[in-house]
Amino acid sequence: MHPVEKKAGYKFRNTLLLAEALTHSSLSHETRRHPFDNQRLEFLGDAVLQLIFTDELYTRFPNAAEGELTQLRTRLVSRDALAVHAKTIQLGKHILMGRGEDASGGRKRPSILADTFEALAGAIYLDGGFGAARSFALRLAEQSLADCSAANSGLNPKGRLQETLQALAPEAPVYEILKAAGPEHRKRFAARVVWCGRELGQGTGTSKKLAETAAARNALEARKWDLSEAPQVANNL
Repeated sequence: MHPVEKKAGYKFRNTLLLAEALTHSSLSHETRRHPFDNQRLEFLGDAVLQLIFTDELYTRFPNAAEGELTQLRTRLVSRDALAVHAKTIQLGKHILMGRGEDASGGRKRPSILADTFEALAGAIYLDGGFGAARSFALRLAEQSLADCSAANSGLNPKGRLQETLQALAPEAPVYEILKAAGPEHRKRFAARVVWCGRELGQGTGTSKKLAETAAARNALEARKWDLSEAPQVANNL
């Protein structure tokens, strides 16, 4: 078994895919003997990772708005994040590259590490399907996803509000659309959030979800609930 397979936790049926994923374009440019490099697999792997993390974030954070999910996904698929995953499985020392690129520090360059990680994800997808690629990516991104959970508590007012209120009582906050005004292509919505029969805040937005998010944000700022029952929650706000 190739060392990369051991570190990645995946055994290739078609080892040519692994070889292709590990071949940097500088090798074929320098030697003219390699018929392939990993650029096509990098292109595929980029899309595969985007889908894996999009699906995971969508499931993991059901109350997050589109913009919030986009911010979290951007973190997960950033060059620096993918380069860290590549270092975790010691991908750099197994990349096949030209001598010039190697001498200039290519094995440690974040862009090359990230690109090779994408290529490896693409190769695993072709060899073992989406499930195999998903398991590979999510295992390595476990800490990054945990960081996203922490970040989401700050990015997502609805999630923060629900967490705060349910520390006081099991009843979840309820969002109500009060009105929709304006032409179809420029409609604005007004919403309010109610908890235990009490209105906590109102908000407006260009969609129902944005109006609800604004209502939650305003509720967090107004703090119209009795925190005397749970002083530990008050201390965290």
